[in-house]
Amino acid sequence: MDTVDQAIASFLDSILLARSKNTFDTYKYALAAFRHMLADRSVDSEALPISDLPEESIAWFAMALKELAPATESLYLQAVMSFFEFIAAERLSTPNLPRLRLLIRQRARKPGKKLPQFPREDIEKILTCVDEQVIPTPGVEKTADGEKYITDLRLLRDRAFLFTLADTGLRVHEACKLRRSDVDWLEGRAIIVGKGNKQAVVRFSTRSIEKIRQYLAYRATLDGASGRQLGTLPIFSRHDKGSGGNIRAITTMTGRNIVADWVKKAIGEVEVGKITPHSFRHYFVTTVLRGSGNLKLAQELARHANIAVTQRYAHLSDDELDRGYSEIFDHE
Repeated sequence: MDTVDQAIASFLDSILLARSKNTFDTYKYALAAFRHMLADRSVDSEALPISDLPEESIAWFAMALKELAPATESLYLQAVMSFFEFIAAERLSTPNLPRLRLLIRQRARKPGKKLPQFPREDIEKILTCVDEQVIPTPGVEKTADGEKYITDLRLLRDRAFLFTLADTGLRVHEACKLRRSDVDWLEGRAIIVGKGNKQAVVRFSTRSIEKIRQYLAYRATLDGASGRQLGTLPIFSRHDKGSGGNIRAITTMTGRNIVADWVKKAIGEVEVGKITPHSFRHYFVTTVLRGSGNLKLAQELARHANIAVTQRYAHLSDDELDRGYSEIFDHE
């Protein structure tokens, strides 16, 4: 009959073979903490048969983890739960797994929701970078299939796309699906079908409308040659060899790649992946809150079904807190 220590060693061997080193290390630390907890309760894991390990030990372990962060507690409990599943699968013991899961749910803390984090200044650097590029003049005769023409089209499209994300709060897939007929150009708004198949009105800033118009004006030759009604054409089109000169909507992957490309150009490759299209949505919500201080307005413009989601953005930056503290305590 295996002891608790022997069963733990067998379990860790199985993890080492099937999982990454980081996962193995996490499980090893978790099971070491579990053994230490047993020792504190005068349970000799080196001698105790695994079949005699009480199910309540996982509840004891949850109580012993209260000094750790909730996220670490969750990882360690998951590791020990996996250990109990292992000994059940290997028929080393017959723990009541549903009861163990219930014990964890009853005693484990839930990790708190983190505030949305995004580098506001970096997003503004991206917008500045793309806006400072040399923009071609609409109306100048170009060869529709010329390399320079396509390069200019991509630049104009990328600029319009990034400012649209920043100033509308559109999700990336929503922006990619926009058609010309969706936009009321005079009112600067569009009707879209958003999350949960709900129809919604999205507002556009003057600058985002201007940049979209410049892009579409430069694209007029291709749009006219498409043979389709202008209203059915996408706002943001592909401009690559795969599109074959046709006007096809960009995919969400292309939208993510546009953001990644300009992150690399404006900030550096190290930030690629840290700033995503959704970071621009965070930027939008926070900009509304900073400018208005109106939580309900931000909720409506961001199209959050629950105002609690919007409230996660309603926090002051460290710089603002520092300035406020200094003004209160350090004034002369």
